[in-house]
Amino acid sequence: MKDFKTYYAVIFTSTQKENITGYAEMALKMENLAKQQPGYLGMDSAREDVGITVSYWESIEAIKNWKQQSEHLKAQLKGRTYWYSWYNVKICKVEREYEFNN
Repeated sequence: MKDFKTYYAVIFTSTQKENITGYAEMALKMENLAKQQPGYLGMDSAREDVGITVSYWESIEAIKNWKQQSEHLKAQLKGRTYWYSWYNVKICKVEREYEFNN
């Protein structure tokens, strides 16, 4: 059995406004910046009518530091002002995982 270390997931669920000029560029910039943050483990994302991005972190402290990162703070403000009509954030402790791969 594979060793498993508990980690944390930030689940960001959102709906976008009609005009999202600049959003794709900012999303890519934030993804690249997140990868450079201490404690970052990875990310999964999907978007149709509702977008879901899950980022994975080693600790709550790493999540807090990412939330307060200066460029991320600017992106959050732009998101609330220009791009999102609604969003929700959930922070979860991952105690177990498994997968199927055919």
